[in-house]
Amino acid sequence: MWRSNAAKQLFGGGQLEQMLENTAVRALKQLILLHREDGPSPSRTVEWLNMCSWCSGHLHIKCPRRVFSRRSPNKLVLIPRMSLSSPGPFGLVGCSHIRVITAMEEAGIPIDLIGGTSIGSFIGALYAEERSAVRTKQRAREWAKSMNSVFETVLDLTYPITSMFSGSAFNTSVSKVFQDKQIEDLWLPYFNVTTDITASAMRVHKDGSLWRYVRASMTLSGYLPPLCDPKDGNLLMDGGYTNNLPADIARTMGAKTVVAIDVGSQDETDLCNYGDSLSGWWLLWKRLNPWTQKVKVPDMAEIQSHLAYVLCVRQLEVVKLSSYCEYIRPPIDHFKTMDFGKFNEIYDEEKSLRHRNSPPQE
Repeated sequence: MWRSNAAKQLFGGGQLEQMLENTAVRALKQLILLHREDGPSPSRTVEWLNMCSWCSGHLHIKCPRRVFSRRSPNKLVLIPRMSLSSPGPFGLVGCSHIRVITAMEEAGIPIDLIGGTSIGSFIGALYAEERSAVRTKQRAREWAKSMNSVFETVLDLTYPITSMFSGSAFNTSVSKVFQDKQIEDLWLPYFNVTTDITASAMRVHKDGSLWRYVRASMTLSGYLPPLCDPKDGNLLMDGGYTNNLPADIARTMGAKTVVAIDVGSQDETDLCNYGDSLSGWWLLWKRLNPWTQKVKVPDMAEIQSHLAYVLCVRQLEVVKLSSYCEYIRPPIDHFKTMDFGKFNEIYDEEKSLRHRNSPPQE
């Protein structure tokens, strides 16, 4: 990251700072942070943003060494007058399917903005940090494998007043992936969506602790307790309850075309009519006894997934019909919400996307 003394003087209340603050309020003013190609990943971005009250956004850009040659303060002042484009034109949301990202990379389609809800927030954060479909796949597979541990799952069981699990094991698994990374430090502009049950509202997170907001966006009711927002203490849950496919949010953030990947539950009409009450013991017997007729009744995870989908289905239809959205529905309806252990099967299933859906061309 460029940390020259001249730049610090200019941003610390000098002529550049005054010029930017006097610019029209509606003007797009972004902080461009330059990084060496062979340097470390971004860090402590929030310190720069706190110093720049005029800033409406920021971008991290890798540059060749010649860009970092010594310049005089007078030449630095000219930099803001250059024409810098805003994030876009392509945004990707609901990016829980890595093969779609791979296809976009192979087609040469740049992903300028990425965001998501639930598992899409997790995969999106990985790609925003790596900018590589290969590395995203590797890290996602490692995490999915760790989530398949029966021993850790049993240890995290708790008395089910708020949830079946305490959330400690899940927190550890997500925090190991992202560590202390802040959303501001990601290479790509990123956001995720949660449901604030304290304020009964949708929340969009563009800054702050990455692992915490990813975990909050993946918090299914009944399984995990709501995560307390570190900023205001409000209780956050899965964003799918309010916005399962946030293409509209990506649009407001500057994306001209949004590729939206929908993995929400589809309506099922062939469920068993079991009457006015339902015994779990009866269901268990039906499932274990090979000589009885099988019945189709949704389990708790499937019910939660359906509820999330039903609550935002109207918003989803609006997005699907919009002129800016390229809608894709992968063939994954036979997989369940909690099928973390089937990562390879789900990934291989996406091969059909190459034949059924093609990413938009520039």
